Amino acid sequence: MKITQVRNATLLLHYAGIRFLIDPMLAPKGAYPGFEGMANSHLRNPLVELPLPIATLLAVDAVIVTHDHLDHWDPAAQQLVPKHLPLFVQHRQDADTLRASGFQDVRLLGESGEFAGIRLQQTEGQHGSDKIMAVLGERLGEVCGVVFSHPTEKTLYLAGDTVWNEQVAQSLSRHTPEVVVLNCGDAHIPGLGPIIMNKEDVLAVYQAAPQATLIASHLEAVNHALLSRRELRDYLGEQGMQQRVLVPEDGETLVL
Repeated sequence: MKITQVRNATLLLHYAGIRFLIDPMLAPKGAYPGFEGMANSHLRNPLVELPLPIATLLAVDAVIVTHDHLDHWDPAAQQLVPKHLPLFVQHRQDADTLRASGFQDVRLLGESGEFAGIRLQQTEGQHGSDKIMAVLGERLGEVCGVVFSHPTEKTLYLAGDTVWNEQVAQSLSRHTPEVVVLNCGDAHIPGLGPIIMNKEDVLAVYQAAPQATLIASHLEAVNHALLSRRELRDYLGEQGMQQRVLVPEDGETLVL
């Protein structure tokens, strides 16, 4: 497989001969106000430009939207993604939203099961701690991950916007993935804490999945993501984890 870290949680995945665009946020740098009530809300999103041409990003066979927050599915993506492309989403609410925007082939991950011979299995996650969800659960909403499997490829687990919890532990145990993509930029709500993984959560996954190569995503592109690549790499070095945790730059492609 080839995984290209595009920007934030946006990825290009070439898997078993099929090209997926995942969680597209396609607007130019600074197109949107910062997320209100989050850390660094005075900064405009995205913080950086796309590293690849739009045409390259859209030359795919299918799109996966793990949830419809702006930093995973923005107005630019709604306009630019071709309306005929298959779009996979987590539940009927997101499917109805995308269909209302004119997309003609919207599929539920939990029902589809496969695409072009690739098995797609939806996994659960939680967009923050129990404390955060008790306060802001309606705003943060539901999220999901996806496990990709095919006889010619390593099993890939895309965890999505979740913190480390029992749901993630169960997914690792059930699927024993050989590659795991983690959204680990420590996106933060002041006074409440992270709503995606931080560096300690990366350590937890590392320990729970000794068979897996981990890939760090969702870094340095939106106002509330506080963990930098440099800080994460320093932490990996301190913990002796750098051989099995990869921290790609925007635009970098990993071959696994």
